[in-house]
Amino acid sequence: MDPFVLSFQRRRKIGVSLVLVICLIATVGLVRLQVVEHAELAARSENNRIRVIPIIPRRGRVYDRDERIIIDNRPSYTVSVVPTEEVRDVTVPRLAELLGMDTLTIRKRIMRNMVSRYQASAVKRDVDFETIAILEEQSADYPGVTYQMERVRQYERNLGAESFTGYVGEVSEDELKKLRSIDYRLGSMIGKKGLEKQYDQLLRGWEGTEYIEVTASGQQMGKYPNRPAEPAIAGTDLYLTIDLDVQRASSAALDTFCCGSIIAMDPRNGEVLAMISYPGYDANIFSSVIPESLWQEISNDTTHPLLNRPLNGLYPPGSTTKLVTLGAGFEEGTVSRNTTFSPCLGGYQFGNRYFRCWKASGHGSLNAVGAIEQSCDVYFYQLGLKLGIDQLSRYFDLCGFGHPTGIDLPMESAGLNPNSDYYNRRYGERGWTRGLVLNNAIGQGELLVNILQLTQFFCGLANDGTVYRPHLIRKTIGPDGSTRFTEPTVSFKLPFSESNLGILMEGLRAVVEGEHGTAKHLRNKVYSLGGKTGTAENPHGENHSWFVGVAPMENPEIVVAAIVENAGHGSEIAAPLVKSILDIYFEKKLGPAEVVTAPETDGQ
Repeated sequence: MDPFVLSFQRRRKIGVSLVLVICLIATVGLVRLQVVEHAELAARSENNRIRVIPIIPRRGRVYDRDERIIIDNRPSYTVSVVPTEEVRDVTVPRLAELLGMDTLTIRKRIMRNMVSRYQASAVKRDVDFETIAILEEQSADYPGVTYQMERVRQYERNLGAESFTGYVGEVSEDELKKLRSIDYRLGSMIGKKGLEKQYDQLLRGWEGTEYIEVTASGQQMGKYPNRPAEPAIAGTDLYLTIDLDVQRASSAALDTFCCGSIIAMDPRNGEVLAMISYPGYDANIFSSVIPESLWQEISNDTTHPLLNRPLNGLYPPGSTTKLVTLGAGFEEGTVSRNTTFSPCLGGYQFGNRYFRCWKASGHGSLNAVGAIEQSCDVYFYQLGLKLGIDQLSRYFDLCGFGHPTGIDLPMESAGLNPNSDYYNRRYGERGWTRGLVLNNAIGQGELLVNILQLTQFFCGLANDGTVYRPHLIRKTIGPDGSTRFTEPTVSFKLPFSESNLGILMEGLRAVVEGEHGTAKHLRNKVYSLGGKTGTAENPHGENHSWFVGVAPMENPEIVVAAIVENAGHGSEIAAPLVKSILDIYFEKKLGPAEVVTAPETDGQ
């Protein structure tokens, strides 16, 4: 056969084979696209033209006991980027210039907050309206950029309420792993401290979802008709036990000092009327991204504004806990109301050490009530030695010291109530002497309490020995109008008999109304007042000033405790502050108080 013909036939076979192969590949490709991967590609196509936008619910408001606002919400704008819609080397540089941010920060926030490439990732919160107007007018210049109106937390200023309100911030990756909730996502706002953290699930509500149809260039076409929006559910409103008048008075009382804390509580039910940690911070700064310079300034402040002093500030209580020592002595039969010890001549010799009394000239011979009235250290040195370290520690334990109170706030410290086991671990079994109890008996030494524990103890004294758990929530009202009231909960009973409680209360009254009371300058014509002064030695500076007031003595309805750091004697500093707060409380009920003229004491 002609070689040319053979060559032509061979080429034709090869060509037909190639065509068949190409057709087979095309057929397989079409089958794969239209059958095998149809669902996936259809979903991807659908996602390309649908933008999923979360609907952020209104976070629950917070009110005081008279329904005055403490925490509200204000409108704000958040700018986000949809990863699949951004144009490389166009979107991020232009957005960075508009928002005054660097491109690296924007990239990091897109990646950190990205749920999927089709959903918007928050880049900056609390953006001003002028910037939003530019994005609206020039949207074509910012492909993939979107914005949404949200509500940002707004905290009442000048209340000093940060110790219990806390604040909100963006959820971290670590928090997200711990929460494991489908309603939290990167970029979600979550309670970080205080009530915002404790009741976050109630306050935040439930996110909704809106579906928007967009073009290939990202231009919004309107709501997607095939998928109706899922509405958001607003958060629950909290109504607190806080009295804003008492809260403001407490804030004003500490305004001229460096640092301190005040708590006011109703002993009949454990309701917290005021809680101050001073100095504090403006919780509103956490509503948007905090500049690093501002965060460093707050963190490095030597007055520690981020320290929640009511819950985590631990101090020696000074003479305020002499009531525990005396109560223990009564219950153990060590002393009675009229028991006297060796007279106070200005100090007490124990071994080779001389323990001074706060009054250098001494108090002479005193009975139990007189020892509380004049806060004689020497009396309690001798009583402490008779009780011993473990017996005294046991009564401190029974009075709630060394344990969190269980208040409805997170991260409360327990304090320190030392006993012989503690000293054995710290100093070794033969490394300490029983003389350490002398300091503990007057509220010094290693004994450490927070002001909330101390307030709780005095509430127990004022309430016939029954101690209610401190709480801040009075009631809640859900988005559907359902109301839940908080029932007061008894935490424990003080370990003192009714008769011994009566003597302890008699001592509290004598501190203010007695002839030699360390706070007799607080007497007034309007309400009866009892209390206890305290001056706690501070190894890092001046003494801490304590006072706890109970009023009215006939039927106590308020206990106010104050500590002023590095300020001096309790009678001179903390006591007048407590009196100023009590005046505001009773003025609402009875009218202005008139102070009975009385000379100030020369000591505690």
